[in-house]
Amino acid sequence: MIAGLNVSELVELAALLVLTGALAGFLAGIFGIGGGAVLVPVLYECFRLAGVPLDARMPLCIGTSLAIIIPTSIRSWQAHHKRGSVDMEILKKWALPVLIGVIVGSVIARYAPEKLFKYVFVGVAWSAAARLLLGKENWRLGDEMPQGFFMRAYGFFIGLLSTLMGIGGGLFSNLLMIFYGRPIHQAIGPSAGLAVLISIPGALGYIYAGWPAAARFPEVAALQLPFAIGYISIIGALLVMPTSLLIAPLGVRVAHLLTKRKLEIAFGIYLLVVSSRFVVSLVTGY
Repeated sequence: MIAGLNVSELVELAALLVLTGALAGFLAGIFGIGGGAVLVPVLYECFRLAGVPLDARMPLCIGTSLAIIIPTSIRSWQAHHKRGSVDMEILKKWALPVLIGVIVGSVIARYAPEKLFKYVFVGVAWSAAARLLLGKENWRLGDEMPQGFFMRAYGFFIGLLSTLMGIGGGLFSNLLMIFYGRPIHQAIGPSAGLAVLISIPGALGYIYAGWPAAARFPEVAALQLPFAIGYISIIGALLVMPTSLLIAPLGVRVAHLLTKRKLEIAFGIYLLVVSSRFVVSLVTGY
């Protein structure tokens, strides 16, 4: 028995995590996201089976997701940058406010109840899906990206909410840029770069946020070294990362073959599906 699981259960979990890594990498390439919206629901089930208590399960999923996103987002950003689809000016404007948002989110993660993470995940995912599936061309906030205070405020909230959801920020930046008239293909490149800015400090923040968890739950092996450090599952990250890195460039190639509307529909359906798990959890408490 390891972490409360027998050998056959461990093999099944390992296989699930490897396949999840492939899917997360593919979606990272297609949508310019870090894959966290796929990783978090699957990790939630894995950690439930591993006996992680409800109070620590969701933040452990989010911290692990952010750690996994680091190499995946770098790989995705490099692939989009080679194609000339990354707007570096937007990334420069967002860099500092995004970082501040990540720091604030990390502090909240240390003290917030686990339901907060689920409410944020479901609320944002459903709102985004509604815009992508039902929105029309005239649903816009403007024709050009804002400047000054509003641009910095957007960056702060992208960093904050992404840190509480365990995602790389691509979900928010994609939608924001679409609301300001940017085609989704142009939005994807900067989103990949944004994931790099969020995932590295975000993962460090969840090590800080989860540092007391090992002492609070000494009987839970999945929260102790060498299985985890803070709210980051080392084993989970090591199993998911390799396939994520290998598959991400394939997603980039597919993204440039799809039409704008097909990308929006695919993204919207995907958000509805992955957020449904947490709706069930909020209703049933399981």
